[in-house]
Amino acid sequence: MIRVLLVDDQAVVRAGFGVILAEQPDLEVVGEAGTGPEAVAAVLRTRPDVVCMDVRMPGGDGLAATRAIVAEHGDAAPAVLVVTTFDLDDYVFGALEAGASGFVLKDCEPEELVDAVRRLAAGEGLLQAGITRRVIEEFARRRGSAPAPDLADPLTERETEVVRLLAQGMSNAEIAAALVVEVTTVKSHLGRAMTKIGTRDRVQTVVWAHRNGLGG
Repeated sequence: MIRVLLVDDQAVVRAGFGVILAEQPDLEVVGEAGTGPEAVAAVLRTRPDVVCMDVRMPGGDGLAATRAIVAEHGDAAPAVLVVTTFDLDDYVFGALEAGASGFVLKDCEPEELVDAVRRLAAGEGLLQAGITRRVIEEFARRRGSAPAPDLADPLTERETEVVRLLAQGMSNAEIAAALVVEVTTVKSHLGRAMTKIGTRDRVQTVVWAHRNGLGG
């Protein structure tokens, strides 16, 4: 069962999302919060797998709450799905910088929300179609080039190439085609790379790549 925490300053939005998610046999809404600080406390209390997080809330914004949750729980932090009405690059960028694993708009279809929750729970990460390329380009513009970091267990040449291609927006199938290998091989390389660099999902791996000069 996937445990979900709903965070939004509007009770009607939380109720609507709750109805959508409660219809799914594998999803359970374990709590709600109306402000960022309430969300941080609710994560401690309810131990969700996924947090559906609003961005703008009068009592404390979702980006600050996401940063606090990730900082406090580290590798055990729930995946944060930012759900907002604002399709703005700065919000997307800020959410991912804060440690969010996915981003969808509030006007998405119910099945898109359900799919996003499931994907984040599975460690896949998600950016709604049309947002991914803008975010990648923004990372490249803001970060520029930087030397690859020193890791206790360095990435192999093939792991580095897989992460680089992922950061360019390629799917596993596209990476496999580019490297002339099987998709399962790509997944294996990517999984080992993520373990080494300490990222939870594909989206945060893209963030890491652009922070560390592997986004080109």
